[in-house]
Amino acid sequence: MSRRCPAVVAEWRFPEINLPAEMRSFAEQLLHLADANYGFASPATGIKSPFAQRELEKTADKSKSNVSRIVLASYDFVIDNIKKMSEEQLDEAIKLFGSFDMTKRMALIKVFEHQVHHRGQTTVYLRLAGVKPPEEKLF
Repeated sequence: MSRRCPAVVAEWRFPEINLPAEMRSFAEQLLHLADANYGFASPATGIKSPFAQRELEKTADKSKSNVSRIVLASYDFVIDNIKKMSEEQLDEAIKLFGSFDMTKRMALIKVFEHQVHHRGQTTVYLRLAGVKPPEEKLF
């Protein structure tokens, strides 16, 4: 998604349609996604996140190149650490965020679920900016 977004749109909050200030910009959506990738994958894989919770959302450099680098690194963290897990480890129980009982597998499914949620939001941002979002690759 970030590759499709023009650099000038990355921080666009659509003031002409009067969106609330608390609504995340396109860049903030992607930084939140990266934060969550680390936040869900760390307890699921047992590998300590290199970032504190919500640290990436506070990134000052919201340029397209920096946000893209951060997001791609977060996916590398998830994918690289999933590859190290056995089937048995995936079925181990954890308490995600100290509150939610689930298996490690389910926590990783939540990574995907969260991604889908924010892909939907960023698709709307792109369309409002006059950009055709990339096609879904469902099969």
